[in-house]
This record gives sequence, C-alpha cells and structure tokens, in this order.
Amino acid sequence: MDGLADLLRGIRADEALFDRRIVPPAGSVRLDCRTPLTICTLVRGGGRIVPENGPPRPLRPGDTAVVRGPAPFTFVADAPADPATDAPTELISGAYRAHTDIGRRLPTALPDLLVVPDPDGDHQLLDFLSAEVAADRPGQQVVLDRLLDWLLACTLRAWFDLPEAHAPQWYLALADPIVGAALRAVHDAPARPWTIAALAAEAGVSRTSLAERFTARVGQPPLTYLTEWRMALAAELLTEPDATVAAVARRVGYADAFAFSTAFKRVRGLSPSAHRTAHHRAA
Repeated sequence: MDGLADLLRGIRADEALFDRRIVPPAGSVRLDCRTPLTICTLVRGGGRIVPENGPPRPLRPGDTAVVRGPAPFTFVADAPADPATDAPTELISGAYRAHTDIGRRLPTALPDLLVVPDPDGDHQLLDFLSAEVAADRPGQQVVLDRLLDWLLACTLRAWFDLPEAHAPQWYLALADPIVGAALRAVHDAPARPWTIAALAAEAGVSRTSLAERFTARVGQPPLTYLTEWRMALAAELLTEPDATVAAVARRVGYADAFAFSTAFKRVRGLSPSAHRTAHHRAA
C-alpha cells in the first residue's frame, strides 16, 4: 500500500483554472476563484501568502503553496531592499474547479495552507511552467491539467516528509507494524470479506489486540474504517461513465446492491444514484 497514492487516487484536473500574475514590488493580488484547492508557485521575486483566516506564510522562488478553499486569499509581493531595484514578482496559480476533481479525502487530510520549499533551486522547470501558462497552443488546457496534477503530487509528497506536516492518523499509523499490516490489507484488497479475525491474522495478533491498537492509532475501529474506505472508493467508481451501482457494489465487497446502497447513504449522506447525478451536474 502506498498511502500517498491512495490520497491522490482519482485526482484529475479537468479544465483547471490557471493564472500567471506579474506583481510589482510591494504590490498585491487577491485570488478569489472560490475553488476547493489552489496551488501557487513563485517563479521569481519574493512575497507572502495571506489567507483570509490565519497567519501569512513567506514564499521564495521555487516555493509552492497549497491553499484549501473556497475562502479567498491574497499574495503580497516584497518591497525591494534597494528602492532603485524594480524587479517584479511572478506568481503562477492553478486551481481545481470542483471537489469531483480531487475527491473528498484529500482536502480533509490537508491544513488550510501549506508551503513546501524549493528542494533544489533548479528553476528550469518553473520557467517551463511559466511559458506553458502564458502560451496559446493546441491542447494547451490538457497539458496544463496534467501539469497541475503532477505539481500537486510532487508538492504533497515533499510536504508529508516535513516534520511540521500534520498527516491524517491512518497515514501515520502505516508505520505501526501491527496497524500498518491491517491498513495495507484493507487498502490492497477492499473487496475481500474482511472480519476482525481475518485482519488480526494479517497482523499476527489477537482480535482484541488489533481492535484496541487500531482504534488508538487510527481513531476508529477497523471495520468502521473499512466501510468508510470502501465508500470513498465507491464514490470515485460511481463517476465512471459505464459504472452501475451493482458493479460498483461488487468491486468494494458487497454482493447485495441494496446493502451497498444503504451503507453508502449512511456514510456519504446520499444514495449512489444521487451521488452520480450530482457529479455529472458538477462536471
């Protein structure tokens, strides 16, 4: 099991909103696109991200910020140390239009604002990204959508390695030899008819030991977590054009479509059919 890959499962930008701003020294720009997730990369210059609620965070060339929406935020460029210097600041932003593009699990695993420093100082890729955003070429939107997905994946991978990252409990629990074994089993084969006994066997402990340790590390009992993970997968599968409720039910471990629909509505708050309809309307 790859915890980050599971968080990023189903994420796919579709007609993402891109912007390239040249901000004068000490100038500011307000980003108010009301989207669930926005990524900002500073190509050159310096400044700070100022969320609507919370302290500002500095940005240096190559740094990338991920901002949870839909609240707007502001970027403020630094004033030059030398008044004679009038070098503008360049900021690129890309935003996912709807929750259907990023799923529901990822935003809940992230803080309102995170910043990942430039890892190596190589700005060639930033120059390429800047040129792509500014260009007007055939297939431009598709290229930008895939670049946004790539940038998000790389940024989050780097962020989860930082000591200040507040990863979700289940992500941290993967390092536990017992709980991690049970989590990997559930994520690798969600359709299997898992029981506490079967998961305990995977972890090599008693049922009581697994239940107590899993609940302490993850924050919920094993079978509760299993159900929520199945419903998260089902929510993504239901958006596929040819998916039927019965087929999705089987893929997440339910032989009975009625039982699956009941569980889905209890966990997600609406029926599988209503979820699929809402997705198509948003798309």
